[in-house]
Amino acid sequence: MIEEKIRYIETVGRRKTAIARVRLTPAAKGACSVNGKEVDSYFPTEELRRVALQALTVAKLSQKFKITAKIIGGGLNSQAEALRHGLARSLVLFDQGLRKKVKAAGFLKRDPRAKERRKFGLKKARKAPQWSKR
Repeated sequence: MIEEKIRYIETVGRRKTAIARVRLTPAAKGACSVNGKEVDSYFPTEELRRVALQALTVAKLSQKFKITAKIIGGGLNSQAEALRHGLARSLVLFDQGLRKKVKAAGFLKRDPRAKERRKFGLKKARKAPQWSKR
C-alpha cells in the first residue's frame, strides 16, 4: 500500500473502441461519477452497473474511493467493461496485494476482440455476394 499522501491514481481502461480514463481518489464515503453523471444514471441497467464496478466488489473496497471517469467511444456495454478494466488497473497501483484477486477474475487483461474491418468486394468482413458457377 502506498503510504505517502496520494491525491489520486489515474489509469486507462479499454474495450473495443471505448476508452475510459479512471481517476481513483481515497475518500471516506464512496462515490462514482462517469462523464459528470452518477453511475446509476449513466448506466441504465443494473447489469451494466454491476459490470462497471465489478473490480471494486472483487477487491471488497466498494465504499473506500471516490471514482471519476471520462469515457469516450463504444457502446454502453463496452464502456462498462472499459471502466472495469481501468478500475482494476488503478486498484493494483493503489495496493499490489490486490493484484492476485483482480487478475484471477480476469479484469487486468484487455479484451482484444473488436469488429473486423470490411474488405472490398465483400458485403461485410467475411460475407461474400452469392456465387453461381454458371
